[in-house]
Amino acid sequence: MQDRKYAFSWDLIGNLDIGRPNLGPTTRLEVYRLMQYAFRDVIERHCGTVKTDTIFYESGYLAGQEFYRKFFTGIKEFGTFISAVQTTLREMGIGIVRVEKADLEKKSFVITVSEDLDCSGLPELDYEVCVYDEGFLAALLDSFTGERFVVKEIDCWCTGDRTCRFTAEIVGG
Repeated sequence: MQDRKYAFSWDLIGNLDIGRPNLGPTTRLEVYRLMQYAFRDVIERHCGTVKTDTIFYESGYLAGQEFYRKFFTGIKEFGTFISAVQTTLREMGIGIVRVEKADLEKKSFVITVSEDLDCSGLPELDYEVCVYDEGFLAALLDSFTGERFVVKEIDCWCTGDRTCRFTAEIVGG
């Protein structure tokens, strides 16, 4: 598709030191959520819920791939990789990541994200909302291992839990 205007590039993030000399790189979380849930509303009206979830998963996946390339490329050891992910996501205010269970042989994981950027503090909705995070985590694992993972949220703030919990399984595993 050659007529695209917004194929992802870190250049689209811009130089925040030049662009926001007084306000800096942070903003209030409500502003981020306003943008995310406004996008979700409009996309869902145009495309339906299933397609919207697909778009959010794929967007999270793209973000995870790019995030991996920018921050974690070259890390070879799994523990070092997870430690770097935990530190980076915490420092950036994205969430507090923990690996609850890890079976390195079967490549099966249970990962939690507390104080999640997308949902912590939202009302209970009886369904999980962190589809973007599923894609993001899948891309991080795929990029690190070179294998394909399926990530599924099994607990969410919006289902009454106080941490988001994800299973990550290798495809065909």
